[in-house]
Amino acid sequence: MNWLSSLRIYAVGLCMGVADLIPGVSGGTIAFICGVYDRLIEGIKSFDLELLRRVLRRDFAGAWAKIPFFFLAALGLGIVTSILTLSKILASLFTTHPVELWSFFFGLILASILLLARETWRWSVGDFGVFLVATVATYVLVGLPVMRTPDSLPFLFLSGAVAISAMILPGISGSYILVILGKYHEVLAALNDRDFVRIGTFVLGIAVGVVTFVRIVSWLLHHYRKTTLVALTGVMAGALRTVWPWKEVVSTRLNSKGIEVPLEQANILPPLDGSVAIAVACAVVGCLAVLVISRLGREKPASARRV
Repeated sequence: MNWLSSLRIYAVGLCMGVADLIPGVSGGTIAFICGVYDRLIEGIKSFDLELLRRVLRRDFAGAWAKIPFFFLAALGLGIVTSILTLSKILASLFTTHPVELWSFFFGLILASILLLARETWRWSVGDFGVFLVATVATYVLVGLPVMRTPDSLPFLFLSGAVAISAMILPGISGSYILVILGKYHEVLAALNDRDFVRIGTFVLGIAVGVVTFVRIVSWLLHHYRKTTLVALTGVMAGALRTVWPWKEVVSTRLNSKGIEVPLEQANILPPLDGSVAIAVACAVVGCLAVLVISRLGREKPASARRV
């Protein structure tokens, strides 16, 4: 990869990092619409027992050749940059401009659904059935109440493994899985407070989850690509429930600074005033952002081939 290619991939990583911070938006969605999803899956898959054997045999040249290092490094650096620099900004925007921010991401996901559906069109009756089942299942999943889970490092490790499994898939938000598990605000607070013990535990869970779950995704994409992509389209459609802009607070919690913040929220109908027009405008901007983002990783024809 030359420096321009690395810069493009870094920019995709920045967008993925922002998406992964938002409950309801998936970094996998960004990777897919940018055309780097297949490269990401195969890159993560390269960390296997064969790689370990090469390292143990001190075949460092062979190990290096097996890993798409510059691609993963540029993408990972972009993700980490976003997470470390934007977590406080996003937390503030959720407090000051929640409707506008949710509207933007609603438009982003809606446009992403259309792009993903275009990858597999035309659909058969069976495809529509898969889409419907995936949509309903995801709609129910993201509507589950927040769990009361143990405040322990082992459960934080498990939460990281489960959340990253969701983040890999376009449509399923790892952040929202953390919300359901009751760990989203804890992880965000750890990032903001630089609590490296909890961050390290969470990251270790992510590492274990990603190297195992990615093989399942890769197998599905290689053997049942169209069905898998249709199902993922349904997952994204069902996930729109989480980014509906108008919400009311059902319950609250105290954050790490003792400030009361929302814990559970329920979707409501929009008010009949001028704020709806602003929200729609933000959603349109989100749709347009998808068109821009979708070109970031595409130096040549998209790696995710049409099926």
